[in-house]
Amino acid sequence: MVALGKRLWSEGVGTAWLVFVGCGSTVLDTTRILQASGALQMSLAFGLALATGGYAFGKISGAHFNPAVTIGLTVAQRFPVRDLLPYIAAQIGGAIVAAALLAYVASGRPGFELAASEFAANGFGAHSPADYPLHSALVVEVVLSFVFVGTCLLVVVRKELARVAPFITGACLMLVYLVSIPVTNGAVNPARSTAQAVFVGNWALDQLWLFWAAPLAGAIAAGVLFSFLDGRADSSAVSLADGQGDVS
Repeated sequence: MVALGKRLWSEGVGTAWLVFVGCGSTVLDTTRILQASGALQMSLAFGLALATGGYAFGKISGAHFNPAVTIGLTVAQRFPVRDLLPYIAAQIGGAIVAAALLAYVASGRPGFELAASEFAANGFGAHSPADYPLHSALVVEVVLSFVFVGTCLLVVVRKELARVAPFITGACLMLVYLVSIPVTNGAVNPARSTAQAVFVGNWALDQLWLFWAAPLAGAIAAGVLFSFLDGRADSSAVSLADGQGDVS
């Protein structure tokens, strides 16, 4: 059993790593707007950040790094309800710290304006990278969150995948972002969306509701389906890095 304090620290640091690397790959790259490979670059950054964070922290906290994943595991009865809110608080805190550090680094570039850059924030309509409307963003975020959280749940119970579990979840996140970046700039993670919105403000905060509602809806659906098909509860099996591990 790992103490809750250590698990929360791991979740905070892991989420910070995910946000700093993933969002930093576009915020700090001044050439991205000229590159057709920008979506691939950002997707790869998020995927590798999740994979490395999973290997580093999976046996401590389970390497959720995402409120949607934690809620999906809880609904599927694979994570203790008592730790749900502390995990989500740690994830949001870590993401905001990463965004603050990213804003500090980016502000050193001559002419950089936080709001004007959109700071890798998630959005729809006029703030979608390809001007996709609300209904398109909603469908994409719900479906891809369902797929991602479902993959995480399957990894948890497949002990034979222990050694490659972080790679699988990282690869899945990369694919999710490849599809969602043109539509919403890649969300599926309310902590990541919140952190960037806090610094951009205005429209980003106005649209933030979608990037909580849609991922959580997809996560809950995945958790309910998994719980129905699996037919048993085990709140100790929450590690995405080794397919097992008691972190309760």
